[in-house]
Amino acid sequence: MSYQTRIGHAHLKVRDLDRATAFYTKYFSLQFVERVADAYVFLSGGDVHHEIALQNVGAYAPQPAREGVGLYHVAFEVPDKISFANAYKALTDAGIKVALVDHCISWAMYFDDPDGNGLEIYWDARNEPEGVKHWRGINLPLEREDVLAVLEEDK
Repeated sequence: MSYQTRIGHAHLKVRDLDRATAFYTKYFSLQFVERVADAYVFLSGGDVHHEIALQNVGAYAPQPAREGVGLYHVAFEVPDKISFANAYKALTDAGIKVALVDHCISWAMYFDDPDGNGLEIYWDARNEPEGVKHWRGINLPLEREDVLAVLEEDK
């Protein structure tokens, strides 16, 4: 190919636009940009029109099969451990089930939005003294206490 590409946005199907918009603006600090009737909402975290497009597919839309082909998750990077810990605390305080993993190249948390779309928030640790440059399939436990301790250290 003779041209450069980059990911422009993720387009997610949701059952309730208002609920999904509230979720993404609260937990990802995305800004509302535009709503098209009861069909679409566009959200942005920067200076582009949108990075997340939400499409209303109705309250009774079926859930895709977990083991089927399709999107696994959308990942959002945070700039540091403190942001990671704050995001984890906000999600778990709201009762959202979060799985923590230390990939050695990153700390990651995995969870679903209210419609079951897979999401990840991660902090890239590759440039940290204990970080490694390549993933190599490493999935170590990351304990809740270790994540929350970051907030105590910041005080």
